[in-house]
Amino acid sequence: MELAEIKESFEFFDDWEDKYRFILEIGKDLPDMDDDYRIEKNLIRGCQSQVWLVYAIEDNKLRFQIDSDAHIVRGLLKILLVAINNLSPSEIIETDLETLFEELGLMAHLSMSRGNGLRAMIGKINQIAENGAS
Repeated sequence: MELAEIKESFEFFDDWEDKYRFILEIGKDLPDMDDDYRIEKNLIRGCQSQVWLVYAIEDNKLRFQIDSDAHIVRGLLKILLVAINNLSPSEIIETDLETLFEELGLMAHLSMSRGNGLRAMIGKINQIAENGAS
């Protein structure tokens, strides 16, 4: 799935419930993380649910694996991965992920704790990119 497809799908939906169902559906496509990576050091702090993040840098591209124990969060993570996986650190830094979620109409519909969790995920990804760019 490409980011353009996700944006097009969100434009098609008339109400939040349709968007919510779509997020749940694409979350099913997020690959499960191996239990060996579901450890304390890979948890992202600030998320209401448990979210684990691991990454590798190959050929100056960041490759992320991310997972959650919450279905809606898995869908949000899928959108994040589509937007940033296999980009260079500098390309990730240049990507305004919070604006992407606002453009999709998601930030206004997420609870405060989910929104804060999403911002924590974006912050962690940006921190990884900044460290990889140096």
